[in-house]
Amino acid sequence: MNALDEKIRKVFPEESVFKSPKRDGIFSGYNLPSFVKDWILRKFTDEFGNLDIDALKLFLSSHIAHKESKIKGTLLSDLKEVTLLARIMVEPDIKSGILRFSIPDIGIKLNEGRIPSYIAKKYPELKGGEVWGVVKLVYIPPERGQKGTIEIVDYKPFKPYEVDVEYFREKRKAFTLEEWINLLIRSMEYNPDGFESLSQKLLFLARLLIFVEPNLNMIELAPKGTGKSYTFNNLSKYGWVVSGGVVSRAKLLYDIARSTPGIITRYDFVVLDEIETIKFTDPSELQGALKNYLESGNFSVANYKGVSSAGIMLLGNIPLTKDRQPLHRKYFVNLPKFFQDSALLDRFHGFIEGWRLPRMREDLRVRGYSLNVEYFSEILHKLRTIPDFAKVVDSLLDIPKNADTRDTRAIVKICKGYLKLLFPHVHKEEDVSKEEFKIFCLKPAIEMRKIIKRQISLIDSEFNDTLPQIRVR
Repeated sequence: MNALDEKIRKVFPEESVFKSPKRDGIFSGYNLPSFVKDWILRKFTDEFGNLDIDALKLFLSSHIAHKESKIKGTLLSDLKEVTLLARIMVEPDIKSGILRFSIPDIGIKLNEGRIPSYIAKKYPELKGGEVWGVVKLVYIPPERGQKGTIEIVDYKPFKPYEVDVEYFREKRKAFTLEEWINLLIRSMEYNPDGFESLSQKLLFLARLLIFVEPNLNMIELAPKGTGKSYTFNNLSKYGWVVSGGVVSRAKLLYDIARSTPGIITRYDFVVLDEIETIKFTDPSELQGALKNYLESGNFSVANYKGVSSAGIMLLGNIPLTKDRQPLHRKYFVNLPKFFQDSALLDRFHGFIEGWRLPRMREDLRVRGYSLNVEYFSEILHKLRTIPDFAKVVDSLLDIPKNADTRDTRAIVKICKGYLKLLFPHVHKEEDVSKEEFKIFCLKPAIEMRKIIKRQISLIDSEFNDTLPQIRVR
């Protein structure tokens, strides 16, 4: 262990976990995101960092849903209750007036699973979408012409940490800025020593901005192999990733037929991955509703008016030259026609140049202590609603009176995101160095917004790429 390992263990004794590539093999065959794996690792690791592999494997085989398990057969044959930790997909069945669920990892299909009304009333998160939780399942045999079903008779949300965000903010003071950046990168399951520079690390951390800042809308284009999908699929249960396929207004915003709000109302962020392959139904209607949402956080579908704090991230691939530079001056040339609209693109706050990030290599796999991903994801979720950061940014920035509102909002929101990530201990203006704020918050915010403006100007001559002269007071 090095000095940073020792410090992480000392400062975050209950919230840290030791990681190494060798431990990944333990979970082979299990479709588990990192926030679940880390909780399990922590559960079977003693205070000295020793992992009880046999106990962990027994827990996995007994209580974790996986494709090779015989849980479905056990329910049917033995008529016993089965308790397991699983990813559950919930879908309202309007025609039948019931809530159905599926657990893909053990082969339970939507037409086989049912959530009793008393369970749904007790746990609102079971009213639709994807959730992780500890479920107790029973098989209800067919009777009186009814088909047999598997029912959830008890449920516990997967939320092992009661997070004290002020404790986390206070602990930041024990680290230098460089140490803290490295801790954040480790907590994203990467090895900070594998990055070439501090600026590359900051760009990598930009992927976390939508985790901590409400209604922040970003675009990242990168070549394959840079891990852009991994971050959003594995680090938080508060995000939803749509990978290719078809996106409809009903799925994203509101389903009129089922009278149910869309995924954008249930998560902290929604990621549209492989954006060049996504197809949109009713594109003109969805585009209009999406423009309104990206601008204000509000949307209207028929007579329904919705509101959400979820940000939207677009992820796509981009062709590069041999020198790893974009093949085209127009970065958005490969995006669907849906996203070639300048007014829509102007509502995205910043752009991440993913080609500047390294491809995944062995030396980028995390080795050593980091924050437990489940704890880390809860902290990121909590940081979204703390008002201190907005006050600090407002007091630090000098914004011209004639500044474009969209540009100003974009720069301010990205500044707040970086402030939450890098300087979470800040409560007031005096708590942060103005020079550090300028370098690590304001400068990257301006650069990210500048790219959006430049690219829009290449699409639509009515737009120019100038930005307001926002400075630190």
